[in-house]
Amino acid sequence: MGRMRGAEAEQHWEHRTQRPLLWLAVLFALAYAVPIVSPDADPWLHKACQIVEWVVWAAFALDYAVRLWLTPDRWHFVRSQPLSLLAVLLPMVQPLRLLRLVSALLLVGQRARMAVQVRLTTYVGGSVVGLLMFGSLAVLKAERDAPGSSIKTLGDAVWWSFTTMTTVGYGDLAPTTGLGRALAVGLMLSGIALLGVVTANIAAWFISRFEHDDAEGRRQTAAIEALTSEVQALREQVDRLSGADTQAAPAPASGSPLSAPRS
Repeated sequence: MGRMRGAEAEQHWEHRTQRPLLWLAVLFALAYAVPIVSPDADPWLHKACQIVEWVVWAAFALDYAVRLWLTPDRWHFVRSQPLSLLAVLLPMVQPLRLLRLVSALLLVGQRARMAVQVRLTTYVGGSVVGLLMFGSLAVLKAERDAPGSSIKTLGDAVWWSFTTMTTVGYGDLAPTTGLGRALAVGLMLSGIALLGVVTANIAAWFISRFEHDDAEGRRQTAAIEALTSEVQALREQVDRLSGADTQAAPAPASGSPLSAPRS
């Protein structure tokens, strides 16, 4: 009974905090992006963005602590939420909070009761957008002031992230720092994984359509065969009834007009 109440309390907490955490994730994304996109902005704006980042981190840390306290199986919760735990314990990796947008998209898809393929497509699309945003901002921050770097603007960073995630790799832009190259490896692996998910999703959709068409064809064939059998049975029954009526009809009398010979 206590475990059931704990699970209900956790679900109630997640339902109440889903929308506020989504807005906090968007706010964090803006606070993280502004200093990178506008490095020459006023110092007070950079300071305000830094304060917002820490406030959002504290809010997500509080959310993690409350959910950990409410969950009936704390060890399973810790194992199933490695990204949240990492971002709470290591504030320096707060850019990972941008992936909260992906989780929010997945929750929205689950609550909308969409089809599996549509939900997966929504999740993959949100993952692509989140990774492109995170990769572009992070590599721009790491490479802009590095000597010999070719990634100097946000447009360069977005182009590099897109070509890296799609594994095209034109080579016109390449990171030179260790952090930039680590980000490149992560984007490459993410791009390969997402491409595999998209390919598998498309293949599963075609297979499901073919199976649906085959099942519909088999049902129609079975219905036609059943109808044919019923028609054949009715025809045989009609033939038997016609034969029985012919045998049961009485023969005409010898003196009747029907039996009299014609003159």
